Amino acid sequence: MNKNMNSIALGLVIGIAVTSVAYFLLPQTNQRSNAKEEMAVEKPLYWVAPMDSNYRRDKPGQSPMGMDLVAVYANGGSGLSSGSNAGAGTIKISPEVVNNLGVRTVMVKLASLHSQIKTVGYVKYDEDQLVHIHPRVEGWIEKLYVKAAGNPVIKNQPLYEIYSPALVNAQEELILALERKNNRLIKAAEERLRALQLPSRAIQSVKKTRKIKQTITFYAPQSGVIDNLNIREGFFVKPGTTIMSIGKLDQVWVEAEIFERQSSQVEKGLAVSMSLDYLPGVDWQGKVDYVYPTLDPKTRTVKVRLRFDNKNKQLKPNMFAQVIIHPKKKPPSLLIPKEALIRTGSLDRVVLALGEGRFKSIEVKVGRFDESSVEILAGLDEGEMVVSSAHFLLDSESSKSSDFKRMHHPLDANAESTMFMDETINSAEAEGVINNVMIGHRMLNISRGPVKAWGREAATLDYIVSEDLNMKGLENGMSIQFTFHLSNDEFVITEIYPQASAHNSTSSQQ
Repeated sequence: MNKNMNSIALGLVIGIAVTSVAYFLLPQTNQRSNAKEEMAVEKPLYWVAPMDSNYRRDKPGQSPMGMDLVAVYANGGSGLSSGSNAGAGTIKISPEVVNNLGVRTVMVKLASLHSQIKTVGYVKYDEDQLVHIHPRVEGWIEKLYVKAAGNPVIKNQPLYEIYSPALVNAQEELILALERKNNRLIKAAEERLRALQLPSRAIQSVKKTRKIKQTITFYAPQSGVIDNLNIREGFFVKPGTTIMSIGKLDQVWVEAEIFERQSSQVEKGLAVSMSLDYLPGVDWQGKVDYVYPTLDPKTRTVKVRLRFDNKNKQLKPNMFAQVIIHPKKKPPSLLIPKEALIRTGSLDRVVLALGEGRFKSIEVKVGRFDESSVEILAGLDEGEMVVSSAHFLLDSESSKSSDFKRMHHPLDANAESTMFMDETINSAEAEGVINNVMIGHRMLNISRGPVKAWGREAATLDYIVSEDLNMKGLENGMSIQFTFHLSNDEFVITEIYPQASAHNSTSSQQ
């Protein structure tokens, strides 16, 4: 019994001792571990504004522009840092900073540009159907049947009566010829009256009644509305005086102007949409009737004449209109959003998203624009990603050291791929210098010399390293001699040697 009690007591003493040791030792071990972890985390020296490195603070916060401050560390690093082994101008950003800056990327896509030319214009009479009325004799307007510009008239409606001595004398000659029954004189007198625009009904009346009319009534040659009414009763007129004009409104012209750079997209027959403020929600459909051949030297614009049907007479001359010209669709081209393009006085560029938080500013050549997109003629490939938000900050950092050139040049690569059009030639040898070693992608960026066998000049290209080769020992700046071939539109290196020992391969079989 005493032995059992002693065993129990001994067990309690040992348990208490173990618990005490665990209580005092384990927290200290955790504290030491946490201390080591804290020591391993490098602390920022200060924080700076993303758009202004002179704005510094000793703790996180926001810049005067409302952007999160970027940490700067003792080793010179920051939230924006140069990407290692990524080429000139490439920067690398941590995912947290990418999120804080609101960086958004979009894909370069092949699509048709929805180009529209928006401009303004003024409604005019169709001048092909505009008639100007002038007298061919001197005289006085005895009576005016139309009283104001804009009044509608119909064909053969009386317009005005005129007293003219010349018309009186011409009638006397006709009557005299009739009395003498001289057909030759009769015909000559009638021709003179017609040349003076005496209406046919008036000539027939003189021949029938043999009486002279002191005033002659002139009639409307067509239906329409009166414009440019420049006379009143009692006015003295003479040849050359514009008495009035009569215009039709079944069709109207709209004259608009387009910029010089847009003139190549506009041609006769293109569809046109038009709207006016006084009839919101109503659109008229017309077409381009004529593109004027001259350029205004002051405004640098080209005048375009548009034609619209106006059966309801709602379009009135001198109305102001908004016009949209729809150019013909052209073949698909590479497009990016307009906000992704950075335009400067010297070059146009975009920020290319290389993946894994790496970005680089590169130069592009742009073409046409529409409301939301811009056409890329050179510098990008379909499927690549470009930055469309916060790209000005990224471009500011990248442009400090960027050469604005791609590491992979599509034009050079396509040209070099023609080397292999001869099926008997499937590989090439070259010498060059390694610019960038990308072990994770098994890629090398190499500036190679000319390939004499194919007459190709020197170029800088990306090459895939064959799986059979070991990339250990390859470094940036190393001079090499290598053999490569084309496989699935990619250049694959099959042999590689340091320039100093071209006969001893440093790339052993794995």
